[in-house]
Amino acid sequence: MHAWPASEVPALPGQGRDLRIHDTATGGSITLDPGPVARIYVCGITPYDATHIGHAATYNAFDLVQRVWLDTKRQVHYVQNVTDVDDPLLERAERDGVDWAALAEQETQLFREDMTALRMLPPRQYIGAVEAIPGIVPLVERLRDLGAAYELEGDTYFSVEADPHFGQVSHLDAAAMRLLSAERGGDPDRPGKKNPLDPMLWSAAREGEPSWDGGSLGRGRPGWHIECVAIALDHLGMGFDVQGGGSDLVFPHHEMGASHAQVLTGEFPMAKAYVHAGMVALHGEKMSKSKGNLVFVSRLRRDGVDPAAIRLALLAHHYRADWEWTDRVLQDAVTRLGHWRAAVSRPDGPSAEALVDEIREALANDLDAPAALAAVDRWAVTQEQQGGTDASAPGVVSRAVDALLGVAL
Repeated sequence: MHAWPASEVPALPGQGRDLRIHDTATGGSITLDPGPVARIYVCGITPYDATHIGHAATYNAFDLVQRVWLDTKRQVHYVQNVTDVDDPLLERAERDGVDWAALAEQETQLFREDMTALRMLPPRQYIGAVEAIPGIVPLVERLRDLGAAYELEGDTYFSVEADPHFGQVSHLDAAAMRLLSAERGGDPDRPGKKNPLDPMLWSAAREGEPSWDGGSLGRGRPGWHIECVAIALDHLGMGFDVQGGGSDLVFPHHEMGASHAQVLTGEFPMAKAYVHAGMVALHGEKMSKSKGNLVFVSRLRRDGVDPAAIRLALLAHHYRADWEWTDRVLQDAVTRLGHWRAAVSRPDGPSAEALVDEIREALANDLDAPAALAAVDRWAVTQEQQGGTDASAPGVVSRAVDALLGVAL
């Protein structure tokens, strides 16, 4: 599967700072110190509908992570998956009377177009669940051989009790885990499971559903969590720098994925930091496909909204915050974009050296994009009210905003 084209990241004078970021697993801020190549895995979409603002906010957060790392002169090895076979996709295809694979490709292509428009840096590997199946099956078989998986009516489940570190990502109690498992694709009430929380590794073939050769597992299709584990371990290895996604993935997805990987390898932890973006609401409720309260990036673009304004609307909120999308949020972003473009269109201006330093410091401090935006606002106001004599300043500001914030002026 191919990703989307990369926008050029302008080179800036000097060098950025190492990233201090909130780690869900420890509950505190840690300073990441990757090697020459920083490794990040971000969980991708299930392509049964278009990219909404909640998706965009999540991918914007991890785009900033990449940009901070690139500014420290590191390379970035970014991997993202596409869950291109799953129950919601199959249900939507059946509802609409369309082929599930065609629907997945259609929505994945729209996602690529949205990411391109928003100037999100693409992953080095962009891997679909279906193409990952040949690598998933041996991992499930290995878990079974290790005594960490068992069969139930043809399906194969992971035993959470096989991992002594289970629970160290989310730190939830059993009751909360059970509730979230039921809400987020698990089946805690299925009779016969060793533990209600045990997640599916391999689902046996069912009539009317696609299935693949599972070797000794029989025909079927993979579970959600093992999909990401297989892709991450194959391309990044164990102990990579950041496991990223929305806060709704903390449990069960990232908790279960960590346990799968830790049992498979005997190493701990799967990732050095578990980083999660907040949820975006509309009309007082979390934006989600199940609720249908969605604002689509593609629809905003068709309505003539500048993608740079959409990105500024996202950047105006700290990535870990839960916030609400409103017409005012978008209008404020459109206004800000106009002010910034006017400021950099002048032939000279106030020195930009301190501004670049402020943006770097803000982003290194747990991706504090609102503080970075405020710094650019101050420079633009000074430019408007006082001007300056530095002929290089507007160009430096434009390049810094592009390189570090992903906004083209």
